[in-house]
Amino acid sequence: MSMHSKPSPGPLEQLIRKNIADTFKPTVLLIENESYKHRHHAAMRDVDSTETHFRVTVVSEMFSGQSRIQRQRLIYSLLKAEMAMEGGIHALTLVTKTPEEYDIVPVVPKPDIS
Repeated sequence: MSMHSKPSPGPLEQLIRKNIADTFKPTVLLIENESYKHRHHAAMRDVDSTETHFRVTVVSEMFSGQSRIQRQRLIYSLLKAEMAMEGGIHALTLVTKTPEEYDIVPVVPKPDIS
């Protein structure tokens, strides 16, 4: 594996993907494991998990008529167990859009410049 290749999704990332895909039937689902950026934080010093911080973009028709906060609450509720488990999700950055909103301003993954 080269220095710039992305590691395979871990079990927690796969679970996040499955839960969101099954529940929201998204047209776009991007999940970026950003845990490596936070290993040096004090709260992460004794954590062995490599799946603690995620940036998730979900584009779903199910978000129509809902505020950004309502959308995020739905996802937080869906991933409640994964956020409560030892070595689970510590931080979750969410971008939630309807397909129409995404057509106006598409979200692209941030380039990894580390």
